[in-house]
Amino acid sequence: MNRISPGVQKKAAKIKLLLLDVDGVLTDGGIIIDNRGAEAKRFDVRDGQGITLLIRCGIKVAFITGRSSTIVRRRAKELGVTIVYQGVQNKVEIYERIKTKTRLKDEQIAYVGDDLMDLPVLQKVGLAIAVRDCWPDLKSRVDYIAKCGGGRGAVREVSELVLKVQGLWKQFLGC
Repeated sequence: MNRISPGVQKKAAKIKLLLLDVDGVLTDGGIIIDNRGAEAKRFDVRDGQGITLLIRCGIKVAFITGRSSTIVRRRAKELGVTIVYQGVQNKVEIYERIKTKTRLKDEQIAYVGDDLMDLPVLQKVGLAIAVRDCWPDLKSRVDYIAKCGGGRGAVREVSELVLKVQGLWKQFLGC
């Protein structure tokens, strides 16, 4: 954890909710549509494990995405994510709704994004995070840039960061 700045560690210590964009964060941003119109997305298993570990430790996880897909609802259900907003045009409006529903403050919430639509929420949360392969202008506007790309372990990396800072990671190592 020595590569994580003290400022990011201080912010991560307060996190009670991890909000995630979907396309470009939980996936690599690609969308596969077959000739019948069926949509497919690729999710990283380790990202899913990171989400599961957060939830087991009492840290809430939520998805906010601009697209709507039954695949996202299914993945959320598999992982135990109960707060899912799809087809969102105004992510700040949904962010405020989630904040009210969970009774959390900005500093208790982290958000992982990858593109311009995520910027308004990233500017409000306590810990703003971008995936490595995000829109370039986002990099100077976040607290932390994941070493991994979207759909390629970034969510697992962030999950471990939060769990380690909060002293919750060791329980999974059998120590």
